[in-house]
Amino acid sequence: MSSLLDYIQAAQKKDLGVSFRPGDQVKVYFKVVEGSNERIQVIEGTVIRIKGSGLSKTFTLRKVSFGVGVEAIFPINSPRIEKVEVVRHGKVRRAKLYYLRDLSGKAARISEDSSRRVTSTNKAKSAQISS
Repeated sequence: MSSLLDYIQAAQKKDLGVSFRPGDQVKVYFKVVEGSNERIQVIEGTVIRIKGSGLSKTFTLRKVSFGVGVEAIFPINSPRIEKVEVVRHGKVRRAKLYYLRDLSGKAARISEDSSRRVTSTNKAKSAQISS
């Protein structure tokens, strides 16, 4: 029975082709359905947590829009996610960055991890995989 479950889960598992961690700033391209129309919405923010494993793995993205903090939770294996693009890698020492909710302005910035710097070839590679 478990082999059948593993087979079904493997068929539904999605490879984003990009690895990211909490603290990274990413752009998520996801499909929004409005009536009969379908369009791609882009949200750019900081990954504040990655939770779960397998098909139930999710990540939480936080951005500040017009002075209001907005968080969105995305399942990694969702068919609505078109692609994920890493803008910059952040240097953090925590797995869950909930403390960012209490910070504002310059205090909420995360320094860039120069050892994992995003290059143009990495961006092209992530765009190529999603196509």
